[in-house]
Amino acid sequence: MKLRTTLLHLPVVGLCLLWALILAMAGTAHAEVPKTFPALQTEHEVLSVHAATDLSAMEPLIRDFQILNPNTRVEFTEYVTNDLYAAAAKACQDGSALGDVLLSSSVDQLVKLANDGCARDVRSPETVMAPRWANWRNEVFGFTFEPVVFVYNREKVPAEDVPSTHLELADLLRLKPEAYRGRVGTYDIRQSGIGYLLAFNDSQQTTTTYGRLLESLGRAQAVVRCCTGEILDELEAGRILIGYNMLASYAYARVRAGADLGIVMPADYTLVLSRGAMVPSQARNANAAARFVSYLLSARGQEVAQRDGFFFGFGGETPPGIEGASSIVQTGVARPITISPALLAVQDDERRRRFIADWSRSLVEMSPE
Repeated sequence: MKLRTTLLHLPVVGLCLLWALILAMAGTAHAEVPKTFPALQTEHEVLSVHAATDLSAMEPLIRDFQILNPNTRVEFTEYVTNDLYAAAAKACQDGSALGDVLLSSSVDQLVKLANDGCARDVRSPETVMAPRWANWRNEVFGFTFEPVVFVYNREKVPAEDVPSTHLELADLLRLKPEAYRGRVGTYDIRQSGIGYLLAFNDSQQTTTTYGRLLESLGRAQAVVRCCTGEILDELEAGRILIGYNMLASYAYARVRAGADLGIVMPADYTLVLSRGAMVPSQARNANAAARFVSYLLSARGQEVAQRDGFFFGFGGETPPGIEGASSIVQTGVARPITISPALLAVQDDERRRRFIADWSRSLVEMSPE
């Protein structure tokens, strides 16, 4: 937390250099202590999963996979997106293995790894069933359907203030500056790979709307955080009133657990992320890894994911209690972030530097302590 506070006061150029140094130091990338899921029967193999995704969402899938593979022990190591990418890139460069499966919400980072020759080809009856926009070269697969939403504190945000579009959110912050100054939260795109990916894709939808929203967020002194969980914690506590660009799966899990939060599918467009899965080229247990990826894309895996982990399916059906269309696919509101070479532009160093510098000038320099 101390590092994050310090970063808010660094010049933009200094920030870029600092983060480049941090990413280069992949050997010190932060990862949690691995969580072990013992084999249900006599252990024959170990599957190592390195993931930038919450264990709580993946645990139902891992345990169901083990029912089908009772001799497999699963080791699950959790990262933030940028740390996972840095560690995976270094492992690939060194010709070593970082686990058997990589999972990340920052699919642009997985595409960059695959483009650099760091991924294995995986083919099975299940992988060919993935939507075309969620499969790149049979190397990176999207296995979830995760709308990007507004989340608000139901107790503290009046019904008439709840925005239904990105432009309405921008106008709300402009028209009621005192009510929402320092009370709107979003990702710190300097720290969060998924935050950067979502902001970049927002900017590609409508330049005018994005510019207006970014200006409004800056004037409202938006609070920036590394992770979805931190913003949701502050929303529940009432310190933040509205969260922008939140993953609906995490927010809906909070609602199911009793949080008094509202979730809005933006009616102008709703970005859709598909969390990515990739088998590294140097995976020690590539066979088990391929089975796990195939399971994630199977009808059974998708059912478990929609029921217990991520709550949304590729059909775009909306679970009960979410404000917006019953199916964002059928209404045409959904804007899936296609897993394709186009994502390489998102990872272009110069473009990334410029985008983060512009974002920082608009947002961070006006943010509160």
